Amino acid sequence: MRIEVVHALPEAQHLVALELAGESTVAAAIAASGFVERFMLVVDDEHVGIWNRRVTLATSLRDGDRVEIYRDLIADPKQARRQRAIANPVGVQPKRKLSRS
Repeated sequence: MRIEVVHALPEAQHLVALELAGESTVAAAIAASGFVERFMLVVDDEHVGIWNRRVTLATSLRDGDRVEIYRDLIADPKQARRQRAIANPVGVQPKRKLSRS
């Protein structure tokens, strides 16, 4: 079976095409790619997927699968959006002072 293993870094994407035996798992594909040793990766179930869908290391592969190794997030996406909204409030009207006469 022919599969690809991909690991993307900020500066480059690394891809290895492999021929594996019939009943292979995600863990076997990652081990055969050599990325763990090359990039000093600690791969667990939270950081792997097939075609952009999270899977476990024990998931069986099919011919043509693309195994992806994910990096940790630099920032929480929700928190980053909140910070951008605070720094650049679009459509927020200044509060008006009410005169009490």
